[in-house]
Amino acid sequence: MSDKTGTSRATAAAPTAASPAAIRNVVLVGPPGSGKTTLVEAMLVASGVLPRAGSITSGSTICDYDDAEIRQQRSVGLACASLAHDDIKVNLIDTPGYADFLGELRAGLRAADAALFVVAANEDIDDATTALWQECSRVGMPRAVVVTKLDHARADYPGRVAAARLAFGDKVLPLYLPSPAEPGGPAGLIDLLAAGQYDSADVEQQRGTLIEAIIEESEDESLLDRYLGGEQIDRAVLTNDLERALARGSFFPVVPVCSSTGVGVPELLEVITAGFPAPPEHLLPEVFTPDGVARPGLSCDPAGPLLAEVVRTTSDPYVGRVSLVRVFSGTIKPDSGIHVSGHCSGFFGAASGHADHDEDDRIGALAFPLGRQLRPAGAVMAGDICTVGRLSHAETGDTLSDKGDPLVCKPWSMPDPLLPVAVIPHAKTDEDKLAVGLARLAAEDPSLRIERNPETHQTVLWCMGEAHSAIVLDALAHRYAVAVDTVALRVALRETFAAKAKGHGRHVKQSGGHGQYAVCDIEVEPLAQGSGFEFVDRVVGGAVPRQFIPSVEKGVRAQMERGLTGEAGEGYPVVDIRVTLLDGKSHSVDSSDFAFQMAGSAALRDAAAAGRVRLLEPIDDVTVLVPDDLVGAVMGDLSARRARVLGTDKVGADRTCVKAEVPQTELIRYAVDLRSLTHGAGSFTRGFARYEPLSESAAAHAGSSA
Repeated sequence: MSDKTGTSRATAAAPTAASPAAIRNVVLVGPPGSGKTTLVEAMLVASGVLPRAGSITSGSTICDYDDAEIRQQRSVGLACASLAHDDIKVNLIDTPGYADFLGELRAGLRAADAALFVVAANEDIDDATTALWQECSRVGMPRAVVVTKLDHARADYPGRVAAARLAFGDKVLPLYLPSPAEPGGPAGLIDLLAAGQYDSADVEQQRGTLIEAIIEESEDESLLDRYLGGEQIDRAVLTNDLERALARGSFFPVVPVCSSTGVGVPELLEVITAGFPAPPEHLLPEVFTPDGVARPGLSCDPAGPLLAEVVRTTSDPYVGRVSLVRVFSGTIKPDSGIHVSGHCSGFFGAASGHADHDEDDRIGALAFPLGRQLRPAGAVMAGDICTVGRLSHAETGDTLSDKGDPLVCKPWSMPDPLLPVAVIPHAKTDEDKLAVGLARLAAEDPSLRIERNPETHQTVLWCMGEAHSAIVLDALAHRYAVAVDTVALRVALRETFAAKAKGHGRHVKQSGGHGQYAVCDIEVEPLAQGSGFEFVDRVVGGAVPRQFIPSVEKGVRAQMERGLTGEAGEGYPVVDIRVTLLDGKSHSVDSSDFAFQMAGSAALRDAAAAGRVRLLEPIDDVTVLVPDDLVGAVMGDLSARRARVLGTDKVGADRTCVKAEVPQTELIRYAVDLRSLTHGAGSFTRGFARYEPLSESAAAHAGSSA
């Protein structure tokens, strides 16, 4: 079922909540292919929002509706859909599983109050999912584990539970077991909290283990003694203790779900609505005034000051610009004036793809999203998630607040994009369109950074990986009609002199009865790294008139910017030299500022030809975090990249931090290569350290590339 825009048409109106206590905001996370999107659809079907699961438009699903997602057949951005269960409104936030779209996942975590970790019954739990679990653990986010694809031929529910306990900890225990498998998957679930006789001693043992773990979380210190003494603990008592432990993030139930048949979906909805915390139970992000003063005392109160955050901005071809917003405090009303605070370069020290801003705006149409479909909403209270249309100034990560009481949320942690991709438009006339498109995409996606390098004159997209860059290029082509080519990235090298050298510059021309005459002699000597440029005047006897000495310096500086080693005397910027003007000649009529600039430039080129110019390359400090068993492979790979390994540090129980200094030319594809080498388990950071001379072989290669 679809409307004329190709959007799914739901069978029920958007659910609403009576109060923030009747809302649950849940983010689904997990590796690609684990079945997150299919699980969302199964829950929407079970609650009556959709008539059926599966494809609802040509090649799309309720959450993977974007044109790029349809073309690539995978989730590339977060999507939100809501349902009602037992008078509770549940906002489900589906996130991409690919590491390239970690920025979307982080945004989903910020908007949610609890997380469902989705793992497939036929797949292992990868290191990226384990790392994300630990990240959620550090902030105390409540979590549950959902094991999907029970109908797969290689489904192994006990194996996945064991793997989850190994990866996530011993507080992860099954709340349900699938009944014996039948063709098409299990027919139902076995409730381990239900009293009665079970078919096997193994099930009895798992029930006992679960009950003991729940009792350990109980505030009733006598409960364990009573249970061990043979007393049957009332199910209501166990359920209450389980829900409290789940809400505070100290116990993590495992629920098996077969999305294709719906088995396990009602039980999962019960865990979400009864066990996960409501927004008033979840801490608000840190809040400040725009000048950096902390603003305490805010809570999830619909009558309080407005505090909302833009989770994601998108451009819809039918309704225009749409902002997905989480309301933390107050109430958003249509057509009301608000204040928009950006924070990319403010006191937080954060960085994003758009300029810092602080300005007023007006709320457009409000809606509750169901994938692409926007179901009209009235006022939206604290704790809820909605879309806002026609916000002129708001970008992803911005804070919305009252005009008379502007506020700004401390931004969520964003990964650094580490894969550079240099692009040029097919047509020269598309340069302006390219700039506009990239600015728009960077504002929507904080994990994308755009650099226009003034030295290499390249436009560089800093992306999370190849899939991320492919999505950006796809958006440029289809949304902004800009075709681009990717070209080899040029690293900004430097040049300097290896030894003293003298140069002679002569600019003598005659044309149209007007002459140009200037001669100068200079000496160039290298300085210590980081010294910059010095110009010394040692002319005696007025050989170069005083008014033209600054002209010589100006010409030298201009040639330093252009470089020396390339064709026509151009290459990379020259640094760390002292130029001494020794002598020269002038003409009373034909000498000029321009002539002496040309002579100064020629003198520096002559000194370079007579002496030895050395290429310098930028070196980065690199820190690589990898599992212990991959340290040797990573260090060997770094050595092959001309790295200087500085040492290693142990991090946690099974990870090692490798520190090294690596030439930037060797890091161009390191984000991709490290992910391949470590199967996604490794990560790295980089920062500029200094410039160092290239080796002769590397310098020869750089010279030929230039």
